[in-house]
Amino acid sequence: KSNNLLPSINYGILNMKNFSEHVRAIVREIPEGQVMSYGAVAKAAGKKNAYRAVANVVANNYDPTVPCHRVIRSDGTLGGYNRGGEEAKRHLLTREGWKE
Repeated sequence: KSNNLLPSINYGILNMKNFSEHVRAIVREIPEGQVMSYGAVAKAAGKKNAYRAVANVVANNYDPTVPCHRVIRSDGTLGGYNRGGEEAKRHLLTREGWKE
């Protein structure tokens, strides 16, 4: 019987967890009234092509300390928002001083 636990670890899951935590930390630093694109967040997290993964992280975020409404599409459109849709996202950003 082997005592080596390493083969049973799913490194992909660990890396995604670390990536998700990194994404949330970056999004927490976006100042009120400003936005970042999913791609810019991915690049800041060290994975420049992982914009879809960033979208997945913010779409599944319900932590109020992570202002995921400040992450938008690279074409300047708002994209989705898991707490009320695009209009709720627009309302929050406008209230913070963001100019569309």
